[in-house]
Amino acid sequence: MSPKTVLSAAVLDVLVVLVFVVIGRSSHAEGITVSGIAETLWPFLAGTVIGWVACLAWRAPISVPRTGVPVWLATLVLGMVLRVVSGQGTEVSFIIVAGIFLGVFLLGWRAIALLLIRRRKPVSS
Repeated sequence: MSPKTVLSAAVLDVLVVLVFVVIGRSSHAEGITVSGIAETLWPFLAGTVIGWVACLAWRAPISVPRTGVPVWLATLVLGMVLRVVSGQGTEVSFIIVAGIFLGVFLLGWRAIALLLIRRRKPVSS
């Protein structure tokens, strides 16, 4: 996979997690400050990075089953565990919403990218 594709995939994953955090903080009136965002972001971002390393994401960064699913699950599960360990709260409803949002967007951008790539390939006869 090209370095540009790997970098783009990593940036998109980070942006998904960042958007999730910003939307969550603003919807709960927690304030959009750098320190507040960082406090909420780090557990999920750590989960994303661990997911990338665990599944060797750079080998197939846009693959939904090989990379998307492990990164999604690592972001969600490790993010929640790290929130608990660091004294941040988790509620069942938060876990459900986080799982849905992160799943839709971490898997969704990959599915869209794969569709676009397939559309660009010429059909051989």
